[in-house]
Amino acid sequence: MKEAVFTESDSNVKVKTSKKWLLPYILVTSLFFFWGFVHNLDPILIPHLRKAFNLTDFESSLVDSSVFIAYFAMALPAGYIMRKYGYKSGILVGLLFFGIGSVLFVPAANSLEYSYFLGALFIIACGLTFLETAANPYVTILGPPETATQRLNFAQSFNGLAAYIAPAYIGPLILSNKTLSPEEANAMSDAQMHAYVVAEAASVKMPYLTLGLIILVITVIFYFTPMPDVKEKSTTEVSSFKEAFKSIKLKWGILAQFFYVGAQVCVGSFFIKMATTSAGLSESSAAKYLGLFGLFFMIGRFAGTYFMKFVEPKKLLLLYSFINVILCIIAILGSGMLVVYTLIAIAFFMSIMFPTIFSMGIDGLAHNTKIGSSLIVMSIVGGAILPPILGAISDHTGSIQNGYIVPLISFLIIALFAYKGQQQTRQ
Repeated sequence: MKEAVFTESDSNVKVKTSKKWLLPYILVTSLFFFWGFVHNLDPILIPHLRKAFNLTDFESSLVDSSVFIAYFAMALPAGYIMRKYGYKSGILVGLLFFGIGSVLFVPAANSLEYSYFLGALFIIACGLTFLETAANPYVTILGPPETATQRLNFAQSFNGLAAYIAPAYIGPLILSNKTLSPEEANAMSDAQMHAYVVAEAASVKMPYLTLGLIILVITVIFYFTPMPDVKEKSTTEVSSFKEAFKSIKLKWGILAQFFYVGAQVCVGSFFIKMATTSAGLSESSAAKYLGLFGLFFMIGRFAGTYFMKFVEPKKLLLLYSFINVILCIIAILGSGMLVVYTLIAIAFFMSIMFPTIFSMGIDGLAHNTKIGSSLIVMSIVGGAILPPILGAISDHTGSIQNGYIVPLISFLIIALFAYKGQQQTRQ
């Protein structure tokens, strides 16, 4: 099986004009859907495992930490493998981790150990690190540089589609809607409590097993599909961390992506807790609204891609960041269904942020693009660090709404990144 390989110098001509690469492009775009799908099951897992194992908000936030710490740990190995062996190799490794980790949910559920679930999630996230490190820059390469941001936003729109489907249709299969009060838990015998935990844990088996098998099938399809790749020149243009870090855009991109991912995970992961406590919704009703959260995230991606035909991405990012600062204030101070609708609105306005920050951060890196991509993906560790801070604030103050000061500050930093981007454009 021979794979087409181009150098940086000729890729802009051959890759973007070759129609026979339509299937690889479709396959790579499908990855955005699948990693969005599994990511958007995390907000379902958090309340589910919180009930099953009687966890605090801080302890339940370790679901996010186990996922996003993998991005920090595996981004550089992922970047190294792709620099040495190409994008396709990185994708194949990522899919294997993804599929195996998903299948491991079955023994994790059988074990009734919270730590085993965290381990399976970590393995899945190792795979997602490879996939995101490969797919994001790969999509920007397959086409004209001037439309790279729009193209990446379009691909990421399928991530938004998954954000709707996962909670709306898979969430009800996992959530039991049975929450034990302290009195009910105390009244249960050890056998009854064991049966309750077994039933709660078992509900995750089928969704994750099915997902894992699908991913392993896709791995086989990728293996046998010829794909264009971009190899760095082996002469004078050698990629370097030191040279990459000379880019002010990359430095700010790393910082902004850290706070964006942290904010997105905070808002999404604690959505059900906010909806059940602030608006008094049941878990199943909250999961449906979480589906709307994902739907508006998807709509925001498509809308943002369209708006970028008329508004410069940096300006749109600046506007959306300020809007989300205001919405976070409403989420903290509001009550009832206003809080739920406010969170859904936040999803719409944060939809363009990841791909826009990503494309702005790697802009102009040339042969250092893969290194820059790895560093920005490492910054996704914000999703591991900020949610526990939100959870700790919630546990300490007794109000989950107070914790939303964390995404508020994050959106302010993203606005500063967009403003700095505007200054660089003028210079």
